[in-house]
Formats: sequence, C-alpha cells, structure tokens
Amino acid sequence: MTTDRPGGRKRTFVVVGANVAGGRAAEALRAGGFEGRLILIGAEPERPYERPPLSKGYLSGQTTDEKLFLRPADYYAEQAIELRLETRATGLDAETRVVELSDGERLGYDALLIATGAYPRKLAVRGADLDEILYLRDLRDARALREQLATCQRVVVVGAGFIGAEIAASVRTYYPVREVVMLEALPVPLERALGSLVGGLYAEVHRAHGVDLRTGEGVGGFARTSDGEYQVITACGTRIGCDLIVVGVGVAPEVGWLERSGIELRNGVVVDELCRTSLPDVYAAGDVANWWHPRLGHHLRVEHFDNAQHQGVAAARSMLGQGQPYAPVNYFWSDQYDLSLQYVGHASGDDEVILRGDVGSVSWSAFYVRDGVLKAALAVNRFRDVSAARQLIARAIPVSPEQLRDEDVDLKALARSAGSLPIT
Repeated sequence: MTTDRPGGRKRTFVVVGANVAGGRAAEALRAGGFEGRLILIGAEPERPYERPPLSKGYLSGQTTDEKLFLRPADYYAEQAIELRLETRATGLDAETRVVELSDGERLGYDALLIATGAYPRKLAVRGADLDEILYLRDLRDARALREQLATCQRVVVVGAGFIGAEIAASVRTYYPVREVVMLEALPVPLERALGSLVGGLYAEVHRAHGVDLRTGEGVGGFARTSDGEYQVITACGTRIGCDLIVVGVGVAPEVGWLERSGIELRNGVVVDELCRTSLPDVYAAGDVANWWHPRLGHHLRVEHFDNAQHQGVAAARSMLGQGQPYAPVNYFWSDQYDLSLQYVGHASGDDEVILRGDVGSVSWSAFYVRDGVLKAALAVNRFRDVSAARQLIARAIPVSPEQLRDEDVDLKALARSAGSLPIT
C-alpha cells in the first residue's frame, strides 16, 4: 500500500506496548502491506512474548523463555520493525501528534496504537510495601517466583481469581511438598468471572488437591518477624506464617501516561468497534481497550490472551483503512491441575446456570442462559461443548435448560439447525 506523505516522506506508525496485542499488531501491519516506518515501544527488556504460561508451565521449568516469544529475535530486523525496549511512553500530545518517551525523545506519528496493557493492583494495607511480596505480571516476576519456589516451604497466595488460582494449582502440581494457603475475600474463588455456583465447584477442586483455601477472608496487613519469617495478617486478625507471599488481586489498565492527552478514559481507553479512540488516528487494543462490542451492545474490557492478539490484528487493519467491526465471541482458558477450563461468550450475574455432566468428575460443562438464549459456556475437558456453544452464542439460537442438561442432545446438531447463518 502507499505509505508516503506529501513531499515523499514515508508515514510513521507507532505501537506503544511490545506485548501480545502490540506484537501481533506490528506483524499485521507489515502483512497488510504497510511499508512505512514502524516503531514498537516496550517497557520491558524482552521482545513480545506470551504471558499465560507464566502462571503454569513456566513455574515448573517445562516452558523455557524461548518458547514464550511470539517471534524469533531476528524477525523484527527482517521486517524493519524498530524495537524500542526498556522504554516507556510518558505522555501523548495529540495536537502535534507526538509520543513522549522516558528517554526524553519526542516521537512523531501518523497513526498510533495504544497497547500498554494493565498493571497489577496493589493492596493498600500495612506492610504491603515489603519488597519480598511478589506480584505475577511479567517475565521478571515469573523468574523471581520460580526461583523462590525452589526453596520455600509454605506459600500464601492472596486472591483466588485466575492468577491466584493458577499459581496455587501450579505450586501443588509441580511442587507437591509445598504447603499452599490461598485467601479470597469473596465467598468462592473465581466468582466474578464464573459465578458462585461454578466458583464453588472450583473451591472443592482446590481443597481436594491440598490447598488450604480460606474464603470470605480478606487481608489486613503483612509483617516480617525478627527471625525472618513472613506473616500474612487476615482482616480478622489471624496471623499466617510463611516464607513466600504472592498477591493476585486483579489488574488495572495502564493509562496514567494518557491522563493529560485529552483522550477519553473510562475503565481504560474508550474505543469504538473499529478500535478507534476519541483522538484522530489513535487506536487502542488489548487489556487497555474498553471497546464497543456491537453484538453485546455495550462497552467491554477483556484481560485475556485470545482477545489481546485478535484485537491487536483488528486495530492494525483499521489503521490500514481495512477495518471491520470487532465483535468476537470472547474466549479464554485456564489450566488448573488436570482440569482444562475453556470459556466462550460473556455472562452476567443474573444468568441461569445449567450444568451438563458429572461435576464430580473431570469432564463437565456449565451454560449461562438469559431469556432462552445462551450467553456463555464453560467446559472442563470438553472441547466439543465449547465448539458447539460458540456457534449457539454467535447465532443467538434459542435453547432450553433441558436441551443443555441432557447429554444425549447433540449440541452441534442443535447449532446446525439454524441453517447457514454466518458466525460473526
């Protein structure tokens, strides 16, 4: 495609965020024919890599650093993608079309993609500033956690969302002699994402694998004793001794550098279905983007790998003038013990939950239904149910609780009964 500006100057596209969303966007820009100057800025010292293994196989050493990276080291030079690593964006001047960088450079752009992701939320309690408390977000964090797991005896995991639950499961799987205490302020783990019924089932799973799961238990502070032991002090005053503390209480979109730019911020960077922000020629994708989902009819911010890589590509196409509305059936997965959880769609708290299969086994599904239509589905070690549910959700095919519950009902055939309607 033509990339020259008037006067012969090649256009400059800047991607802020050398992560999955930013990395896939840079790849898609080159694959889509962009021949201008392409700059990929990343705060970390590593080129773009996948984060999901950090709480799973990477902790055991089964996944090496090299397996994490999206592309070989020489790919970026071959594609003329300028990698600016260990560099942060500190400001955006939309009027002059300049990104301000931590090294003092003011980098001009013709189009800009914001893919700065999210950062771990910190607990605002006494002792939370102890250097030894670990948060797992990036490769450096994972290296530190893996190193300490090699020698520790008792681990306290604060937070039973996906990060906390996966860390607890990985420790019990790969380091079975380690004691694990997991604290969760809510009544069950994973409640915000999966609801109380499914969260309760996962509580039973963790306890069956030896995790001392304490729900309805917040954290009041942290301390270090004179003999070097760490203590987690619960909200009710109980002191839990340990030699490793890992906190996973959610993340927040990385938007601090944009606060004076004039861009619309609301639970991240607000974008439309084409990933366009409120500023001209500025786009956003990945964990930082709060985008208008045409199918759902509201804004949505998703913090999962699958969305990051696909939305990065969608944003790149919009930057090239080839954009189409981004309206996926959302998907994510989580591996905990011998359970491979896959989830499609988007549920809300008032959905009816229908179970299929024996929840005491390692193969079952949960369907989230509203007004006779499937909105989301979770399948444990059941890929076939996920595949069928994706089609049912995309086509908004009416279903009954009896059909979903009955394992003799072929869900794929039910999806096909809608004819040849496209899955968008």
